[in-house]
Amino acid sequence: MPASASPPPPGSPPFLSLTWTDHVTGRRGFLVVDRLVRGVCSGGLRMRPGCTLEEVAGLARGMTMKEALHYDPRARYIPLGGAKGGIDCDPRDPAAYDVLVRYLRAMRPYIADFWTMGEDLGLTQDAVDRAAAEAGLTSCVQAVYPLLDDEAAARRRLADAFAVEVDGVGLDALVGGCGVAESVLTALDAAGTAPDRARVAVQGLGTMGGATARFLARAGLTVVAVADIKGTIANPDGLDVEALLAARDAHGTVDRAALRPGDRELPDDAWLSADAEVLVPAAVSYAVDAANQDRIRARWIAEAANMPVLPDAERLLTARGVTVLPDVVVNSATNAWWWWTLFGDIGTAAASRASGAAMADEAFAHTRLAMRALVGQVLARARRDGTTPRAAAHALAADRLPEITDRFGWYAPRAAP
Repeated sequence: MPASASPPPPGSPPFLSLTWTDHVTGRRGFLVVDRLVRGVCSGGLRMRPGCTLEEVAGLARGMTMKEALHYDPRARYIPLGGAKGGIDCDPRDPAAYDVLVRYLRAMRPYIADFWTMGEDLGLTQDAVDRAAAEAGLTSCVQAVYPLLDDEAAARRRLADAFAVEVDGVGLDALVGGCGVAESVLTALDAAGTAPDRARVAVQGLGTMGGATARFLARAGLTVVAVADIKGTIANPDGLDVEALLAARDAHGTVDRAALRPGDRELPDDAWLSADAEVLVPAAVSYAVDAANQDRIRARWIAEAANMPVLPDAERLLTARGVTVLPDVVVNSATNAWWWWTLFGDIGTAAASRASGAAMADEAFAHTRLAMRALVGQVLARARRDGTTPRAAAHALAADRLPEITDRFGWYAPRAAP
Protein backbone atom coordinates (compact mmCIF):
# COMPACT_ATOMS: atom_id res chain seq x y z
CA MET A 1 0.00 0.00 0.00
CA PRO A 2 1.50 3.38 -0.93
CA ALA A 3 2.17 5.84 1.88
CA SER A 4 -0.68 8.11 0.76
CA ALA A 5 -3.25 5.34 0.34
CA SER A 6 -6.72 6.00 1.72
CA PRO A 7 -7.64 4.75 5.20
CA PRO A 8 -9.55 1.46 5.33
CA PRO A 9 -13.34 1.72 5.34
CA PRO A 10 -15.24 1.03 8.58
CA GLY A 11 -15.44 -2.68 9.31
CA SER A 12 -12.39 -3.54 7.23
CA PRO A 13 -9.86 -6.07 8.56
CA PRO A 14 -7.01 -4.78 10.72
CA PHE A 15 -3.51 -4.26 9.35
CA LEU A 16 -2.13 -7.09 11.51
CA SER A 17 -3.69 -9.63 13.87
CA LEU A 18 -1.89 -12.39 15.74
CA THR A 19 -2.38 -14.89 18.55
CA TRP A 20 0.35 -16.08 20.93
CA THR A 21 0.24 -19.21 23.07
CA ASP A 22 2.38 -19.34 26.21
CA HIS A 23 4.49 -22.50 26.02
CA VAL A 24 4.54 -22.79 29.84
CA THR A 25 0.90 -22.28 30.87
CA GLY A 26 -1.00 -22.55 27.58
CA ARG A 27 -2.52 -19.12 28.14
CA ARG A 28 -3.10 -17.02 25.05
CA GLY A 29 -2.27 -13.44 24.19
CA PHE A 30 -3.15 -11.23 21.25
CA LEU A 31 -1.89 -8.24 19.30
CA VAL A 32 -4.00 -6.34 16.78
CA VAL A 33 -2.67 -3.40 14.78
CA ASP A 34 -5.60 -1.59 13.21
CA ARG A 35 -3.48 0.84 11.18
CA LEU A 36 -0.12 2.62 11.09
CA VAL A 37 0.77 6.29 10.79
CA ARG A 38 4.39 7.02 9.87
CA GLY A 39 5.07 3.36 10.57
CA VAL A 40 3.96 3.48 14.22
CA CYS A 41 0.83 2.59 16.21
CA SER A 42 -0.31 3.12 19.78
CA GLY A 43 -2.42 1.12 22.21
CA GLY A 44 -2.22 -0.39 25.67
CA LEU A 45 -1.94 -3.97 26.88
CA ARG A 46 -4.68 -5.45 29.03
CA MET A 47 -4.75 -8.63 31.10
CA ARG A 48 -7.99 -10.23 32.13
CA PRO A 49 -9.46 -13.73 32.25
CA GLY A 50 -11.54 -14.34 29.13
CA CYS A 51 -9.80 -11.75 26.94
CA THR A 52 -10.39 -12.57 23.25
CA LEU A 53 -8.96 -11.65 19.88
CA GLU A 54 -12.28 -10.09 18.89
CA GLU A 55 -12.20 -7.87 21.98
CA VAL A 56 -8.65 -6.74 21.24
CA ALA A 57 -9.54 -6.00 17.62
CA GLY A 58 -12.41 -3.75 18.73
CA LEU A 59 -10.12 -1.94 21.14
CA ALA A 60 -7.49 -1.46 18.41
CA ARG A 61 -10.08 0.14 16.12
CA GLY A 62 -11.07 2.37 19.02
CA MET A 63 -7.46 3.46 19.40
CA THR A 64 -7.38 4.51 15.75
CA MET A 65 -10.34 6.77 16.46
CA LYS A 66 -8.88 8.15 19.71
CA GLU A 67 -5.70 9.12 17.91
CA ALA A 68 -7.62 10.75 15.06
CA LEU A 69 -9.92 12.66 17.40
CA HIS A 70 -6.93 14.37 19.03
CA TYR A 71 -5.44 15.43 15.71
CA ASP A 72 -4.53 19.11 15.72
CA PRO A 73 -2.53 20.28 12.69
CA ARG A 74 -1.00 23.06 14.84
CA ALA A 75 0.31 20.68 17.50
CA ARG A 76 3.67 18.93 17.75
CA TYR A 77 1.91 15.66 18.57
CA ILE A 78 1.15 13.83 15.35
CA PRO A 79 -1.40 11.03 15.84
CA LEU A 80 -0.23 7.45 15.53
CA GLY A 81 -2.11 4.42 14.25
CA GLY A 82 -4.30 2.33 16.54
CA ALA A 83 -3.38 -0.99 18.15
CA LYS A 84 -4.08 -3.08 21.25
CA GLY A 85 -2.67 -6.08 23.09
CA GLY A 86 -4.42 -8.50 25.39
CA ILE A 87 -3.59 -11.52 27.55
CA ASP A 88 -6.18 -14.06 28.69
CA CYS A 89 -5.04 -14.34 32.30
CA ASP A 90 -6.21 -13.23 35.74
CA PRO A 91 -3.77 -10.51 36.86
CA ARG A 92 -4.11 -11.80 40.43
CA ASP A 93 -2.81 -15.22 39.41
CA PRO A 94 0.65 -15.79 40.96
CA ALA A 95 1.92 -16.77 37.49
CA ALA A 96 0.58 -13.59 35.83
CA TYR A 97 3.80 -11.58 35.90
CA ASP A 98 5.84 -14.37 34.33
CA VAL A 99 3.18 -14.75 31.64
CA LEU A 100 3.46 -11.01 30.98
CA VAL A 101 7.24 -11.23 30.61
CA ARG A 102 7.00 -14.13 28.15
CA TYR A 103 4.32 -12.32 26.15
CA LEU A 104 6.53 -9.24 25.88
CA ARG A 105 9.49 -11.36 24.83
CA ALA A 106 7.37 -12.79 22.03
CA MET A 107 6.16 -9.32 21.04
CA ARG A 108 9.58 -7.69 21.31
CA PRO A 109 10.13 -7.26 17.53
CA TYR A 110 6.78 -5.52 17.16
CA ILE A 111 7.29 -3.26 20.18
CA ALA A 112 10.80 -2.39 19.04
CA ASP A 113 9.71 -1.50 15.50
CA PHE A 114 6.15 -0.14 15.51
CA TRP A 115 3.88 -0.89 18.53
CA THR A 116 4.03 1.68 21.35
CA MET A 117 2.19 0.36 24.38
CA GLY A 118 1.51 0.85 28.08
CA GLU A 119 -0.81 -0.23 30.85
CA ASP A 120 -4.47 -1.05 30.36
CA LEU A 121 -7.04 -3.04 32.33
CA GLY A 122 -5.47 -5.40 34.89
CA LEU A 123 -1.94 -4.03 34.64
CA THR A 124 0.02 -1.14 36.10
CA GLN A 125 2.59 0.89 34.23
CA ASP A 126 5.21 -0.15 36.77
CA ALA A 127 4.55 -3.83 36.05
CA VAL A 128 4.65 -3.23 32.30
CA ASP A 129 7.93 -1.30 32.56
CA ARG A 130 9.59 -3.95 34.75
CA ALA A 131 8.43 -6.77 32.48
CA ALA A 132 9.52 -4.87 29.36
CA ALA A 133 13.03 -4.48 30.82
CA GLU A 134 13.16 -8.21 31.61
CA ALA A 135 12.05 -8.92 28.05
CA GLY A 136 15.03 -6.96 26.72
CA LEU A 137 13.22 -3.83 25.60
CA THR A 138 14.62 -0.33 25.97
CA SER A 139 11.15 1.12 26.54
CA CYS A 140 7.55 0.21 25.86
CA VAL A 141 7.34 3.28 23.57
CA GLN A 142 10.72 2.98 21.86
CA ALA A 143 9.17 2.61 18.40
CA VAL A 144 8.23 6.29 18.44
CA TYR A 145 11.72 7.54 19.27
CA PRO A 146 12.85 7.89 15.62
CA LEU A 147 9.94 10.29 15.04
CA LEU A 148 11.04 12.73 17.77
CA ASP A 149 12.96 15.92 17.01
CA ASP A 150 15.14 15.54 20.11
CA GLU A 151 14.91 12.02 21.52
CA ALA A 152 17.03 12.67 24.61
CA ALA A 153 15.04 15.75 25.63
CA ALA A 154 11.74 13.99 24.97
CA ARG A 155 12.70 10.98 27.08
CA ARG A 156 13.77 13.26 29.93
CA ARG A 157 10.42 15.07 29.73
CA LEU A 158 8.48 11.83 29.95
CA ALA A 159 10.65 10.48 32.78
CA ASP A 160 10.18 13.74 34.68
CA ALA A 161 6.42 13.60 34.16
CA PHE A 162 6.22 10.01 35.41
CA ALA A 163 8.17 11.02 38.53
CA VAL A 164 5.56 13.63 39.51
CA GLU A 165 3.11 12.77 42.29
CA VAL A 166 -0.01 14.68 43.28
CA ASP A 167 -1.41 13.87 46.72
CA GLY A 168 0.60 10.66 46.73
CA VAL A 169 -0.62 9.48 43.31
CA GLY A 170 1.46 9.49 40.13
CA LEU A 171 0.54 12.08 37.52
CA ASP A 172 0.30 9.31 34.91
CA ALA A 173 -2.45 7.68 37.01
CA LEU A 174 -4.44 10.90 37.26
CA VAL A 175 -4.60 12.50 33.81
CA GLY A 176 -7.04 9.90 32.44
CA GLY A 177 -9.51 10.50 35.25
CA CYS A 178 -9.06 14.25 34.81
CA GLY A 179 -10.15 13.78 31.19
CA VAL A 180 -13.17 11.66 32.14
CA ALA A 181 -14.25 14.21 34.73
CA GLU A 182 -13.89 17.09 32.26
CA SER A 183 -16.01 15.14 29.76
CA VAL A 184 -18.77 14.80 32.35
CA LEU A 185 -18.52 18.45 33.38
CA THR A 186 -18.75 19.55 29.73
CA ALA A 187 -21.91 17.49 29.24
CA LEU A 188 -23.42 18.89 32.44
CA ASP A 189 -22.61 22.45 31.33
CA ALA A 190 -24.22 21.82 27.94
CA ALA A 191 -27.38 20.69 29.69
CA GLY A 192 -27.36 23.57 32.18
CA THR A 193 -26.85 21.27 35.19
CA ALA A 194 -24.63 22.60 37.96
CA PRO A 195 -22.04 20.11 39.27
CA ASP A 196 -23.30 20.44 42.84
CA ARG A 197 -26.73 19.31 41.64
CA ALA A 198 -25.42 16.08 40.17
CA ARG A 199 -24.78 12.69 41.77
CA VAL A 200 -22.47 10.07 40.32
CA ALA A 201 -21.89 6.32 40.65
CA VAL A 202 -18.54 4.83 39.58
CA GLN A 203 -17.88 1.19 38.73
CA GLY A 204 -14.23 0.44 39.47
CA LEU A 205 -11.75 2.23 41.73
CA GLY A 206 -8.59 1.33 39.87
CA THR A 207 -6.43 3.86 38.07
CA MET A 208 -9.15 5.35 35.86
CA GLY A 209 -12.14 4.98 38.16
CA GLY A 210 -10.32 6.20 41.25
CA ALA A 211 -8.98 9.31 39.54
CA THR A 212 -12.37 10.02 37.98
CA ALA A 213 -14.12 9.79 41.35
CA ARG A 214 -11.51 12.12 42.88
CA PHE A 215 -11.82 14.81 40.18
CA LEU A 216 -15.62 14.67 40.09
CA ALA A 217 -15.89 14.94 43.86
CA ARG A 218 -13.50 17.89 43.88
CA ALA A 219 -15.58 19.52 41.12
CA GLY A 220 -18.63 19.43 43.39
CA LEU A 221 -20.47 16.28 42.31
CA THR A 222 -21.71 13.92 45.03
CA VAL A 223 -20.31 10.42 44.65
CA VAL A 224 -23.13 8.19 45.96
CA ALA A 225 -21.84 4.76 44.91
CA VAL A 226 -18.62 3.02 43.93
CA ALA A 227 -18.10 -0.62 43.03
CA ASP A 228 -15.10 -2.93 43.21
CA ILE A 229 -14.62 -6.69 42.96
CA LYS A 230 -16.19 -7.19 46.42
CA GLY A 231 -19.40 -5.31 45.66
CA THR A 232 -20.94 -1.83 45.72
CA ILE A 233 -20.43 0.74 48.47
CA ALA A 234 -23.22 3.32 48.60
CA ASN A 235 -24.29 6.33 50.60
CA PRO A 236 -27.08 8.61 49.32
CA ASP A 237 -25.57 11.52 51.24
CA GLY A 238 -22.20 11.04 49.56
CA LEU A 239 -19.14 8.85 50.11
CA ASP A 240 -15.82 10.01 51.48
CA VAL A 241 -13.95 9.47 48.22
CA GLU A 242 -10.51 10.32 49.59
CA ALA A 243 -10.88 7.84 52.45
CA LEU A 244 -11.95 5.07 50.07
CA LEU A 245 -9.06 5.79 47.70
CA ALA A 246 -6.60 5.68 50.60
CA ALA A 247 -8.00 2.26 51.57
CA ARG A 248 -7.52 0.65 48.11
CA ASP A 249 -5.12 -2.14 47.33
CA ALA A 250 -3.12 -2.33 44.09
CA HIS A 251 -6.13 -3.74 42.22
CA GLY A 252 -8.57 -1.05 43.38
CA THR A 253 -10.28 -3.14 46.07
CA VAL A 254 -11.37 -1.12 49.11
CA ASP A 255 -10.72 -2.31 52.65
CA ARG A 256 -14.22 -2.35 54.16
CA ALA A 257 -12.78 -1.32 57.54
CA ALA A 258 -12.58 2.21 56.07
CA LEU A 259 -16.36 2.51 55.63
CA ARG A 260 -18.28 5.06 57.71
CA PRO A 261 -21.49 4.24 59.65
CA GLY A 262 -23.71 5.62 56.87
CA ASP A 263 -22.01 3.65 54.09
CA ARG A 264 -23.83 0.53 52.91
CA GLU A 265 -22.45 -2.61 51.31
CA LEU A 266 -24.61 -3.74 48.39
CA PRO A 267 -24.34 -6.45 45.70
CA ASP A 268 -21.68 -6.04 43.03
CA ASP A 269 -24.13 -4.86 40.35
CA ALA A 270 -26.05 -2.39 42.53
CA TRP A 271 -24.07 0.52 41.02
CA LEU A 272 -26.15 0.11 37.86
CA SER A 273 -29.35 1.22 39.56
CA ALA A 274 -27.86 3.93 41.76
CA ASP A 275 -30.02 7.02 42.14
CA ALA A 276 -27.59 9.28 40.28
CA GLU A 277 -27.52 11.59 37.29
CA VAL A 278 -24.19 10.24 36.03
CA LEU A 279 -22.97 6.66 35.73
CA VAL A 280 -19.26 5.99 35.11
CA PRO A 281 -18.40 2.38 34.16
CA ALA A 282 -14.63 2.39 34.70
CA ALA A 283 -13.80 -1.28 35.16
CA VAL A 284 -14.55 -3.88 32.50
CA SER A 285 -15.84 -4.15 28.95
CA TYR A 286 -19.41 -5.32 28.28
CA ALA A 287 -20.71 -4.21 31.70
CA VAL A 288 -24.01 -2.84 30.36
CA ASP A 289 -26.04 -5.11 28.10
CA ALA A 290 -29.59 -5.31 26.80
CA ALA A 291 -30.67 -7.37 29.80
CA ASN A 292 -29.51 -4.97 32.55
CA GLN A 293 -29.73 -1.55 30.90
CA ASP A 294 -33.31 -1.06 32.08
CA ARG A 295 -32.03 -0.82 35.67
CA ILE A 296 -30.12 2.37 34.87
CA ARG A 297 -31.69 5.58 36.15
CA ALA A 298 -28.87 7.95 35.23
CA ARG A 299 -29.20 10.60 32.52
CA TRP A 300 -25.59 10.30 31.36
CA ILE A 301 -23.19 7.37 31.08
CA ALA A 302 -19.51 8.30 30.72
CA GLU A 303 -17.51 5.37 29.38
CA ALA A 304 -14.28 5.53 31.37
CA ALA A 305 -13.65 1.86 30.58
CA ASN A 306 -13.23 0.57 27.04
CA MET A 307 -16.41 -0.79 25.43
CA PRO A 308 -18.48 -1.05 28.65
CA VAL A 309 -21.85 -0.48 26.92
CA LEU A 310 -22.88 -3.01 24.29
CA PRO A 311 -24.50 -1.68 21.08
CA ASP A 312 -27.92 -3.21 21.73
CA ALA A 313 -27.94 -1.68 25.21
CA GLU A 314 -26.95 1.72 23.87
CA ARG A 315 -29.80 1.70 21.37
CA LEU A 316 -32.28 0.97 24.17
CA LEU A 317 -30.72 3.58 26.45
CA THR A 318 -30.81 6.21 23.72
CA ALA A 319 -34.47 5.45 23.05
CA ARG A 320 -35.32 6.31 26.65
CA GLY A 321 -33.25 9.48 26.77
CA VAL A 322 -29.97 8.32 28.31
CA THR A 323 -26.87 9.89 26.73
CA VAL A 324 -23.81 7.67 26.40
CA LEU A 325 -20.55 9.63 26.21
CA PRO A 326 -18.35 7.20 24.25
CA ASP A 327 -15.07 5.66 25.36
CA VAL A 328 -13.15 6.82 22.28
CA VAL A 329 -13.65 10.37 23.56
CA VAL A 330 -14.07 10.11 27.32
CA ASN A 331 -11.06 7.97 28.24
CA SER A 332 -8.69 9.24 25.54
CA ALA A 333 -6.71 11.69 27.69
CA THR A 334 -4.25 9.15 29.09
CA ASN A 335 -3.02 8.17 25.65
CA ALA A 336 -2.94 11.78 24.47
CA TRP A 337 -1.01 12.91 27.57
CA TRP A 338 1.85 10.51 26.78
CA TRP A 339 2.21 12.03 23.34
CA TRP A 340 1.64 15.67 24.37
CA THR A 341 4.51 15.17 26.79
CA LEU A 342 6.83 13.18 24.53
CA PHE A 343 6.34 15.35 21.43
CA GLY A 344 6.64 18.56 23.46
CA ASP A 345 3.20 20.15 23.50
CA ILE A 346 3.55 20.29 27.29
CA GLY A 347 6.51 20.13 29.64
CA THR A 348 8.89 22.27 27.59
CA ALA A 349 8.42 25.69 29.19
CA ALA A 350 10.82 26.68 31.95
CA ALA A 351 7.90 27.37 34.30
CA SER A 352 6.56 23.84 33.81
CA ARG A 353 9.97 22.30 34.44
CA ALA A 354 10.48 24.31 37.63
CA SER A 355 8.66 21.82 39.86
CA GLY A 356 6.51 18.72 39.85
CA ALA A 357 3.52 20.79 40.93
CA ALA A 358 3.97 23.12 37.95
CA MET A 359 4.27 20.17 35.58
CA ALA A 360 1.08 18.65 37.00
CA ASP A 361 -0.79 21.96 36.76
CA GLU A 362 0.16 22.31 33.10
CA ALA A 363 -0.81 18.70 32.34
CA PHE A 364 -4.23 19.07 33.99
CA ALA A 365 -4.88 22.44 32.35
CA HIS A 366 -3.96 21.10 28.90
CA THR A 367 -6.07 17.99 29.45
CA ARG A 368 -9.10 20.00 30.55
CA LEU A 369 -8.82 22.39 27.63
CA ALA A 370 -8.40 19.61 25.07
CA MET A 371 -11.17 17.40 26.47
CA ARG A 372 -13.65 20.26 26.85
CA ALA A 373 -13.03 21.23 23.22
CA LEU A 374 -13.33 17.65 21.96
CA VAL A 375 -16.48 16.81 23.92
CA GLY A 376 -17.99 20.10 22.81
CA GLN A 377 -17.29 19.24 19.17
CA VAL A 378 -18.82 15.78 19.60
CA LEU A 379 -21.97 17.07 21.28
CA ALA A 380 -22.36 19.80 18.66
CA ARG A 381 -21.94 17.28 15.83
CA ALA A 382 -24.50 14.97 17.46
CA ARG A 383 -27.02 17.82 17.67
CA ARG A 384 -26.32 18.88 14.08
CA ASP A 385 -26.63 15.38 12.64
CA GLY A 386 -29.40 14.18 14.96
CA THR A 387 -27.25 11.25 16.09
CA THR A 388 -25.69 9.88 19.26
CA PRO A 389 -22.39 11.19 20.62
CA ARG A 390 -20.77 7.90 19.58
CA ALA A 391 -21.91 8.26 15.98
CA ALA A 392 -20.76 11.89 16.03
CA ALA A 393 -17.32 10.90 17.37
CA HIS A 394 -16.98 8.25 14.67
CA ALA A 395 -17.95 10.82 12.04
CA LEU A 396 -15.35 13.30 13.31
CA ALA A 397 -12.66 10.60 13.26
CA ALA A 398 -13.68 9.59 9.73
CA ASP A 399 -13.33 13.23 8.65
CA ARG A 400 -9.80 13.47 10.08
CA LEU A 401 -8.30 10.12 9.06
CA PRO A 402 -7.90 10.96 5.35
CA GLU A 403 -6.03 14.17 6.19
CA ILE A 404 -3.75 12.30 8.60
CA THR A 405 -3.05 9.65 5.96
CA ASP A 406 -2.43 12.21 3.22
CA ARG A 407 -0.07 14.26 5.38
CA PHE A 408 1.89 11.50 7.09
CA GLY A 409 1.32 8.18 5.29
CA TRP A 410 1.17 4.65 6.63
CA TYR A 411 4.86 3.88 6.78
CA ALA A 412 7.90 5.51 8.30
CA PRO A 413 9.58 8.10 6.07
CA ARG A 414 12.65 6.76 4.32
CA ALA A 415 15.96 7.93 5.67
CA ALA A 416 17.94 10.20 3.38
CA PRO A 417 20.67 8.33 1.44
